[in-house]
Amino acid sequence: MIDALYRLAKPALFQLDPETVHDRTIAALGRMGTSSNALALLGRGADPVDPRLAVSFAGVTLPGPIGIAAGLDKNGVAYPALAAMGWDSIEIGTVTRLPQPGNSKPRIFRLTDNRALINRMGFPGAGVDEVAMNLIMRRKRPATIGINIGPNKGSVEAGLDAVIADCQDLVRRLSSLCTYLVLNVSSPNTARLRNLQGKAALAELLTAVRSSSPRSHATPLLVKIAPDLTPSEIDDIIDVVLETGLEGVIATNTTTARPPILQGKWCNETGGLSGEPLRSRSLDVIRQIAIATKGTLPIIGVGGIASGTDALAVLRAGAWSTQSYTGMIYQGPGLARAIKRSLSAELDRTGMTSLKELREESLRL
Repeated sequence: MIDALYRLAKPALFQLDPETVHDRTIAALGRMGTSSNALALLGRGADPVDPRLAVSFAGVTLPGPIGIAAGLDKNGVAYPALAAMGWDSIEIGTVTRLPQPGNSKPRIFRLTDNRALINRMGFPGAGVDEVAMNLIMRRKRPATIGINIGPNKGSVEAGLDAVIADCQDLVRRLSSLCTYLVLNVSSPNTARLRNLQGKAALAELLTAVRSSSPRSHATPLLVKIAPDLTPSEIDDIIDVVLETGLEGVIATNTTTARPPILQGKWCNETGGLSGEPLRSRSLDVIRQIAIATKGTLPIIGVGGIASGTDALAVLRAGAWSTQSYTGMIYQGPGLARAIKRSLSAELDRTGMTSLKELREESLRL
């Protein structure tokens, strides 16, 4: 039902400012998440769980392979409602240690002809104190969540030591409140943040952050990387991830590239491009990581996933799981269920018993 309502409302919603729509939607989902009746309504018509679609890595299990990428539920208020709609995991954030407003508005732009977005948000958020309280207040609501963390803008400007201090504090504060953590060093919307992807800086940062994880609650830690890296830079990141013992990589964040296919008056806005035009580059990055690590390093694939066909391509490229955000905005909240139906049908067609088998078979080809 919620998907049908979205399709009816979408033409009117797309006439409004994107950030206004986002804020109102998250507020509404936050209110619905406090009501058991509302959550039951959102979950009406859910398909039976297909155990073949479960994803396991580093001692944790995601109930399925399609999650919400970071950026939608920035402050951890909407995830119960998103889970009720069929999303297998919800990545909250990016969460910073201190509240910050982000970059000046307007800062989100729709490229409807390309089924894409450009954003230059700059990690706006309520800060770790409020996010932690939001999670604690809602922790009885069933959901699998990750938390995407990043340094405040002022910390990036102050240098690596300040970045490390921010991220260590975030890990200590949030490890017990989520299934996995993600260190975001790849947003293009905080000046000099992407410099932290360099081999020496990344090794120092990941080593320090990894050491701050509470021994009583060893939450898996992943790193989210940019699609704009060269093959040699990706190889350097793989080396650092393996050397520091991180549990995985999220590939990829948004891109600063502007493919010639982009259309519309907003196509030259600065910021990170997401959606359909990002898909091919994200697949290339996923494939390189999977081949380099012989499929042993968990990868969560993000970038242009708006259908079962897209998700299947990402999994065949070597990803263990997938996430969507822009695709959901264009396709509607029923996208998660549609993708899982497609993946179940593919397993039926091939006679495979799990997504792991599908991924490993693809890497052998």
